[in-house]
Amino acid sequence: MIAHIAIDIGGTRMRAASYSPTSLTPIKINRIPSRVLGTTPQIRLLDLVNSVWPDDEDVESIGVASAGPVDHEAGIVMTSPNIPELNNFPLSDYLLQHFDVPVMLGNDANLAALGEWKYGAGQGHDHLIYFTISTGIGSGVIMGGHLLTGSRGMASELGHTNVLPDGPLCVCGQRGHLEAISSGTAIARWVKAELDNGVPSTLSKIQPVTARDVAEAAGQGDELALAAFERAGTYLGRALADFLHIFNPSIVIFGGGVSKSADLFIEPVRIAMKKHVISPGYIENLIITTAALGDDSGLIGAQW
Repeated sequence: MIAHIAIDIGGTRMRAASYSPTSLTPIKINRIPSRVLGTTPQIRLLDLVNSVWPDDEDVESIGVASAGPVDHEAGIVMTSPNIPELNNFPLSDYLLQHFDVPVMLGNDANLAALGEWKYGAGQGHDHLIYFTISTGIGSGVIMGGHLLTGSRGMASELGHTNVLPDGPLCVCGQRGHLEAISSGTAIARWVKAELDNGVPSTLSKIQPVTARDVAEAAGQGDELALAAFERAGTYLGRALADFLHIFNPSIVIFGGGVSKSADLFIEPVRIAMKKHVISPGYIENLIITTAALGDDSGLIGAQW
């Protein structure tokens, strides 16, 4: 029997799964931290793939979803925002040499967009924008039933749109990017800065503060935590208004860990988006929702 292996390399964790061609339920699946002292991400990736290799099936291909810009034709991770060891790394050739099967490399958010379009919340929509909001902000765009990849597979990095000139430093090295303001990391960083400035909050007892901590505090009515999600959602909504002008999608899908707190930021997104669009036609019948495939969007897109 034939099987495929899908890998999702994120800033915080790597996941891999093996699938049969006729099922979205993995044969085997595993998840590990992306970086651990004493070993390299490359070696950890080999161990991860071995851990999901099916016992009785022949593996036909490996699909890899990697964060950041990738050259999908050359199979090179050009920039890995949170795993510098993978910068300019020929990942496809590396895996091909070790496993002797064809390897396809793509941006993680692009492949998650494919997964949601084909099997998830985007079914029936040929014009969609997908965001994954977690450690950073990735995105994928499908127009006319085609994934927008650009000349080298580097298109649709909407998280690196400048929304606040001279704003917070983004992990990419530029300032004021959407990722530096509305990602989970950025939400936690803003809360810490406010706490350091003496703003009262139940979060003052927690060190270090994470986006999950902020979400839990917001759920309990903490004013600083609520303000953090309102700020993140407002900037996201402003940026989304611009993206609507460019792409005119029928659906916007939010995935990633922060999307689990969608009830905290979707309304600020809607308010800011409505305020900044140039015509109400852009938001008429527009669907804003969360990923139906959850954490598996990238894996399913990678094996498709």
